[in-house]
Amino acid sequence: MCGIFAYLNFCTPKKRHEIIEILLQGLRRMEYRGYDSAGIAIDSSNDVKHPFEEISVLRKVGKVDALEAYIHERDDIDSNMMYQFHCGIAHTRWATHGSPNDVNSHPHRSSDSNDFVVVHNGIITNYREIKEYLQKKGYSFESETDTEVIAKLIHHIHERYPNFGFRQLVETTIQQLEGAFALAFKSRLFPNQLVASRRGSPLLVGIKSASRLSTDDHLTVNFSTARNVLSSYCGEESFCDSPTTSDVFNISLANMSLTSSVASPSRIDKNLREGTRGIRPFDSSKNFEAEYFFASDASAIIEHTKQVLYLEDDDVAVVERGLLSIHRIKRHDDPSSQTREVQQLNMELQQIMRGDFKTFMQKEIFEQPESVINTMRGRVLPDGRVVLGGIKEYLKDIKRCRRLILVACGTSYNSAIACRQVMEELTELPVVLELASDFLDRETPIFRDDVCFFISQSGETADTLNALRYCKPRGALLIGVTNTVGSSICRESHCGIHINAGPEIGVASTKAYTSQIISVIMFALTVGDDRISLRERRIDIINELGKISNHIQTVLELDDEVKLIAKQVYQEKSLLVMGRGYNFATCLEGALKIKELSYMHCEGIMSGELKHGPLAMVDENLSIVMVICSDHVYKKSLNALQQVLARKGRPIIIADENVPTKDLDGIQHILRVPKTVDCLQNILTVIPLQLLSYHIAELNGLNVDRPRNLAKSVTVE
Repeated sequence: MCGIFAYLNFCTPKKRHEIIEILLQGLRRMEYRGYDSAGIAIDSSNDVKHPFEEISVLRKVGKVDALEAYIHERDDIDSNMMYQFHCGIAHTRWATHGSPNDVNSHPHRSSDSNDFVVVHNGIITNYREIKEYLQKKGYSFESETDTEVIAKLIHHIHERYPNFGFRQLVETTIQQLEGAFALAFKSRLFPNQLVASRRGSPLLVGIKSASRLSTDDHLTVNFSTARNVLSSYCGEESFCDSPTTSDVFNISLANMSLTSSVASPSRIDKNLREGTRGIRPFDSSKNFEAEYFFASDASAIIEHTKQVLYLEDDDVAVVERGLLSIHRIKRHDDPSSQTREVQQLNMELQQIMRGDFKTFMQKEIFEQPESVINTMRGRVLPDGRVVLGGIKEYLKDIKRCRRLILVACGTSYNSAIACRQVMEELTELPVVLELASDFLDRETPIFRDDVCFFISQSGETADTLNALRYCKPRGALLIGVTNTVGSSICRESHCGIHINAGPEIGVASTKAYTSQIISVIMFALTVGDDRISLRERRIDIINELGKISNHIQTVLELDDEVKLIAKQVYQEKSLLVMGRGYNFATCLEGALKIKELSYMHCEGIMSGELKHGPLAMVDENLSIVMVICSDHVYKKSLNALQQVLARKGRPIIIADENVPTKDLDGIQHILRVPKTVDCLQNILTVIPLQLLSYHIAELNGLNVDRPRNLAKSVTVE
């Protein structure tokens, strides 16, 4: 998805080239999210007395390196210009409206004078209506994007009400927008100010200062509370009452309704005199130093500060005169909505660096022996107990529920499939799997005695998050399973399981997938811990969890063998992956990895369905991968193998070490993995397919970490 990065320094002198480098480096840290163009907006005046009179918008299609080269080629910007205060915004774009080119790149501007510039992550669904309205008002558009209407709209509102402050203008603007967005605004009319907001797309603020925070670890949220003033905004476009007398006003346009909540200029002045509730470093000196970093992802901030604040939907964050304050347009009854906690990031910069590995994906595949241990650390205890602190208070409610509903998308959905059978077995509850998008399309009935899981690596997946918000008012218990502390799903669910796999940079999820499986299995073990009939089964699974890290390490030693197989199939047009039982999820996930990395058609099918259509495709030319393990469906899997061999198929076999060699006689390629308990076997069988997808993409010369058209965090539907 698109990446936003913004930087504001207050009383911390920086040269222009330092500011540019901070902005560009912030974008580089988010390159893994996927993008096709990049841009920044900085103050461009070289007049020391009036450094904020102009804004340069610098945009370039392609990678951040192309943008950097373009900036260095320009001779109209003094790179040694010194700023005591400066606000800069930056963006990497993933095309949704309009093809990738310089004009469609962000930041977008309100006019040729760049009075307002904005960067945007998300999709504005009503941009056509806004655009038509603004065109009637005389505005012309230079791009095909939905974002440009935001810049033009805030300019239009400013033209009508020039006394409004920057925050007022932004609040008025975002109230007109439908869809998902994270926004950061900069304006030459309001120098040294930065305003940002989010709805449905992630955004966090990093705070850096040598001084301690005056508010310790929480920031109070400011609310607008005054009465509504109804006004007409058509014909002569005059208010029936002065908007400056109220905090809240409505504007009714000819073809659209605008509703907004703003504080009056007089109230703003009063707040500034009395001290608005917000964060500022405490220092007895007249001037304090502070730096603020706004980003879509913590990876862009971690090298500057570990002190962060996560914005909630419809928060408006303002930095003015070195003061950070959070505002909301509507008051909520929930007490937690009235403060924002300043949190400490628990990741290190080294965790998002590649080290000795060629790509992030390769690094993350080989990190799985460690990541699964981190997932279980402090949870699978030496005495055989499994303790999940995040759900401990809700266990009684969970055990009394009617059914368990697992909602997810993509790889996370495949992890749910991998766990369904063991969840049903250990909890003795019905387990329902739902693709989040289809779940919403059907308006699925949800009841108060349902327990709903929302599985997402990023915790920001739009469809999954919307499904959570659909279930919440219906009274179900909501459990988040995410890899990102502070994410939307993490904050909005009642309880959750943090998979603790560590930062995952590659777009194709690998270690998060295996950690998600272990997390859900630990949940099943926790819920079923009071069933005597399942005691031996639980002990068996827990014992094998203790060995899983070493087993994964053994599987990774197959890398060279997998690479040889990849050299034989990387130019194929199609590939089938088949298995059954616990390994059906492996087939789906392996096929998904091959598709997203190599762009090769690949289909994961249940081998029990072979005679119901897929067998027609089998011949000596079709590449087939079959997963066969010595489990309760072993004989059925062998039957499918014989059917493939009878049609001259040349399967590649992934089998555990207990599968007899005689049953695989005549097979050229056999990848042997360690034998473990059936419900954990799919963790071991999926890793050869992760390696295969990686090598196929590498051999085709493709970007493994950033496959085309895809993004790490899918924050739009």
